[in-house]
Amino acid sequence: MDVRKKIIVITGGMGGIAQACARTFKNQPIVITDYSQKLVDEAVTTLQKEGLDVSGIACDITKTADIKSLVDFVGKAGDMQALIHTAGVSGTVNDLKKVYTIDLVATELLIDAFYDIALQDSVAILLSSMMAYTVAPYDKYDDALTNPQAEGSFETVSQFVHDSSDVMYNFVKRGVQLLTHKNVDKWGEKGARILSVSPGVIETPMALKAAEEHPERMAAIKQATPLKRNGQPEDVADVIHFLAGHGARFITGTDILVDGGVIQNIKKMEP
Repeated sequence: MDVRKKIIVITGGMGGIAQACARTFKNQPIVITDYSQKLVDEAVTTLQKEGLDVSGIACDITKTADIKSLVDFVGKAGDMQALIHTAGVSGTVNDLKKVYTIDLVATELLIDAFYDIALQDSVAILLSSMMAYTVAPYDKYDDALTNPQAEGSFETVSQFVHDSSDVMYNFVKRGVQLLTHKNVDKWGEKGARILSVSPGVIETPMALKAAEEHPERMAAIKQATPLKRNGQPEDVADVIHFLAGHGARFITGTDILVDGGVIQNIKKMEP
C-alpha cells in the first residue's frame, strides 16, 4: 500500500522566515507559494540547490480561486502535515485596506480552505507579531477582528487605528491570534491543531526596511531587548519546526512569542 507523503506548506515563500522554515524540513516534501510564479520559481530553485524536496505554485492569498488551486496542488502532492503561513505585508505599505485584507482576511480564507484537507495531527501555524500585544482587548473591535469578512468589520477596526497602517498592522496581528481561538475547537474535532507565533524584530528584508524608515525607534527596541540583539529568521524557524512536529502535539489555540523578551519593555515605552 502506498503511504502518502506528509507535506509542509509554506506561504510567503520568498520571505526570510519562510526560507529559514523550509531549511528546517530537510527530509520532508515542501510546497511553497508566493504571489508571483517568478518568485516561487526563484525560491524553489534556491532551495532545490540546497538539496531540499521543494515544489511550488503561485497564489494570491486574497483570491479564493488561487487558494483553491493551492489546496488542490497540495492534495495531489500528499497529506498536509503543516500549513506555515508567513505571507503578509507590514504597515510600510501605507494602505489600511491592504494591510487588513492581506494580513487578516486572507489568513481566514487560508484557514477555512486548509481545514478541508486537515487530518489527524495536521497543524496550521500562523504568523502574528509581538505588536499584537500592544492592542488591548476590547469587545467592539475584537468582534470585528474575529470576523474579518463580515460586513462593516474593516470600517469598525478603522475607527481605532488613527489612519495609521502601522497601527492597523498591530490590530490585524491581534486578529490573527483571535482567529486561532475562533477555530481551535473546529480543528480539534479532527485531531488537528491551530496556533500562532509572534516574532519580535527579526532581521528580514521587511524588518530592515522598517529600520531604515524608523531608525531611532528600531535602535531603541534593540536596546530594550533583554538579549540585546535582534532576532534572526532561524530563531523563529526553529520554534515553528518544533510546533509542526509530534513534540508539540498538545499545543493548540495559543500564541508563542519569539521576541527576545522585548514586548514587556516596549509596553513600558509606549506613551
